[in-house]
Amino acid sequence: MIESPPLVAMIHAVPTGARIAREAFAREFPQATVWNVLDDRLLDDARAAGGLTDALRRRMLRLIAHVMDGGARGLLLTCSSYGEVVDTARALWDVPVLKSDEAMFTAALAGPYRRVALVASTAPAVPAAVAQLKALLPALRPDRPVEIVTALSEEAAVTDDAEAAARHLADALHAAGGADADVVLLAQYSLTPAREALAALLNLPVLDGAGAAARELRGLLVPGEGRAATPAAVAR
Repeated sequence: MIESPPLVAMIHAVPTGARIAREAFAREFPQATVWNVLDDRLLDDARAAGGLTDALRRRMLRLIAHVMDGGARGLLLTCSSYGEVVDTARALWDVPVLKSDEAMFTAALAGPYRRVALVASTAPAVPAAVAQLKALLPALRPDRPVEIVTALSEEAAVTDDAEAAARHLADALHAAGGADADVVLLAQYSLTPAREALAALLNLPVLDGAGAAARELRGLLVPGEGRAATPAAVAR
């Protein structure tokens, strides 16, 4: 009997995030059949409302119900702004549902890293990433301390060249004292194209959210793969 490829749904708020997530799944989880759902008003409406409202939460839950009714065996929300809805979804459906960067943070905290650098190209992404990382500490790192260093390079947001973006990110990490960290985490999907160049510049493992999520779902959905989002997997 030939098993059908697992159907993995991704709900996006930004077309760029959708493209990067598709590329990550093609690279890290090629066995999956990927189903992309885009609502490009999710972020604008949340900003206009000053944050998530009950109506916006219900809207995201309707999108999640849509893919679950369509047979999704796993789901990734690539928009971090709607991450809190994941907790509700997990209570409603017995299917793996991941927040955008959750697998990346989990892999970093499960690894041997004592000093973690977070790098972003937009200011709001920094406190959001720090908050998510710290929220996982009590469960994943209760007895081992971790130092978090943050760096911001807004220059990296205005270039389409991955190597130039990597140089800007490396400069920001050097200035913030994060270039000697044990691992670097990319706080936005939009920075993923610069991952390999940044790793080469710093000679450090660099983790991205989309790739870590793909490995995590592959480990959960493909027999024999195990939990794929391990430190060895993400640091290669």
